Amino acid sequence: MTAHGYAEFHRYYFAEVHKDGLIVDVRYNGGGHVSQLILEKLARQRIGYDISRWGKPDPYPSDSIAGPIVAITNEHAGSDGDIFSHCFKLMNLGTLIGKRTWGGVIGIHPRHSLVDQGKVTQPEYSFWFKDVGWNVENYGTDPDLEVEITPQDWAAGKDPQLEKAIQVILEQLEKNPVALPDFSNRPYLPLPN
Repeated sequence: MTAHGYAEFHRYYFAEVHKDGLIVDVRYNGGGHVSQLILEKLARQRIGYDISRWGKPDPYPSDSIAGPIVAITNEHAGSDGDIFSHCFKLMNLGTLIGKRTWGGVIGIHPRHSLVDQGKVTQPEYSFWFKDVGWNVENYGTDPDLEVEITPQDWAAGKDPQLEKAIQVILEQLEKNPVALPDFSNRPYLPLPN
């Protein structure tokens, strides 16, 4: 959830935004400060299309998802990873799958340098949310669907959280398939005589 992560999000997002649905993986997220920018992008609701004469329809607003969104989180998502996971649920953007997040949203600012090039930090930023107040700190956010990755899964290279996310989004797409509106009734506006 820093500049590098935000750039990485956009690389993948722009490659996938035209798909019917989206899975966002915030597991092992060590935090940062860009969750609100990512949530703002994911919250865009497609309400129309810009249709050029020769091209295909472009969604309005641009880069909006047509179908469902599922997010995967785990107990190693903390700080801005906690905040993203909590707000994803709070904003009703989709289904949150995985394990309860870490529960550490009091931020630090590494502004005090030491002679040996080290840094000193202190707790500085707390988070309050309209649904739970201060209670994401020291607790985290519960997923909508809890899915464990056992040591046996890990050793076998299996990812039951991702598998569940794929299953859930496919079920949601089957229940509510994405389709373009009927654009055949275009207005005919000739030049006046």
